[in-house]
Amino acid sequence: MTTATATVLTTEAVLALAPDDASAKAARGLLAPAKWPTLGHDTAAAWGECQGSGSKPYQTQVDLSGPVFKCSCPSRKFPCKHGLALLLLRAQDTSRFTTPAEPPEWVRAWLEGRRERAEKQEQKQQKQQKQQDAVLVAASAPTASGDPAAAPIPDTTNARQDKRWQRIDAGLEELARWLADRVRRGLAVQTRESAGEWQTMAARMVDAQAGALAGWLNAAAAESDSAALLARLGRLQLLIEAVQRRATLDAGVLADVRATLGWPLDRDEVLARGEAVDDVWRVDGQIVEEREQRLVERRVWLSGRRSGRRALLLDFSHGTTGFETSWITGQARAGRLVFFPSATPLRALSVQREAVPDSSDGEAHVPAGWDDELDRAAAAMAAHAWLPLWPLRLAGATIRVVEDDVWACGDVHALPLNVPVEQVPTLLALAGGGLVDLHGEWDGRTLRLLTLRSNEGVWQIGRIEGGAR
Repeated sequence: MTTATATVLTTEAVLALAPDDASAKAARGLLAPAKWPTLGHDTAAAWGECQGSGSKPYQTQVDLSGPVFKCSCPSRKFPCKHGLALLLLRAQDTSRFTTPAEPPEWVRAWLEGRRERAEKQEQKQQKQQKQQDAVLVAASAPTASGDPAAAPIPDTTNARQDKRWQRIDAGLEELARWLADRVRRGLAVQTRESAGEWQTMAARMVDAQAGALAGWLNAAAAESDSAALLARLGRLQLLIEAVQRRATLDAGVLADVRATLGWPLDRDEVLARGEAVDDVWRVDGQIVEEREQRLVERRVWLSGRRSGRRALLLDFSHGTTGFETSWITGQARAGRLVFFPSATPLRALSVQREAVPDSSDGEAHVPAGWDDELDRAAAAMAAHAWLPLWPLRLAGATIRVVEDDVWACGDVHALPLNVPVEQVPTLLALAGGGLVDLHGEWDGRTLRLLTLRSNEGVWQIGRIEGGAR
């Protein structure tokens, strides 16, 4: 029997992929060899059949280049306990896995399908790049007058976009009147009103093709603090005015306005217009939230080792579909990110990535001091007035509980933390009263803790059911 040469993840790295503690515990319960009548792997994938409660075993497979998981079980979690258990078994003892000349048909078909989709996507990107280059050449070619500046520029006006802007204009005009009426009547009165009026306006924003504003309105309706509510409404008014004068905005701000409305650039536009950055990207933290109608959102936060850039990979899946690519918190990968155009480029697409030797994982970009981190966040949120979250990396913090509130304290600053109540004892035990390093999502008011590192271990948040910003 030959031995596969693909990188074998450690037990700790596999468990870091678990969507929650319950999944990790369930995976550990599937490590008995008797539960796996079939185990195999090669340089591309690992696979196995796990005997469940039914007569037919679950077919579990992992593309090791991601890792990317697929399983025939009905679990809504991703990766499921079977996928985790398969990699845990491989981490413990690769000799349990056979290495046939060809994987089983159900594995081969899945891998070929993934490979074909990747090739088609690459061909599409190359074609788009050639078209863009042709447009640039045509635009710079001299005319009969010999003046390149007089060359005709291709008409990029899109009738469907114009129609959508018209609908948005009408919807925001109505929203402006409604907001003015809310403020005129007083915010204290507003917070005592039923949610029906807010829900009606939220539905109107969906009809106006500005669906993201429905979430803004629903969040405002649930806001109990008058000052915070006024701030939310102020940013909505600022957005209305930005849409009204969109012809004067630069490209980055206009892209932010569109994204805030729920109309971001599509993948092809980002690849054509976005800034590409090659670096070694470390996964600082990630969170998976299940929202309405079985929509699952994943946010993966990266930092560039050389550039110091911060990046957000935002992915969505539905039900049990799962995500194409898995990311392991704390690990690093060399690769290229293409950033969405923005006044504060943060969200990005991962278009190329490679594994980095384990020995280099600890060479991540050293976090700045707290003052620099907070100044950087303030500058980002000033440039992008509707930026919902910014990643903070805070070194040398202490965790304190004051009247049931949890705080991250530095030498000068103290920030309120948003953490699950049931996890507070675990965090305090890991911190042990000493200094810890934190990573989380800053919304301008509180820091939602995603990762804590101390001498005693690492804590990271798992999957959040029914999450809402």
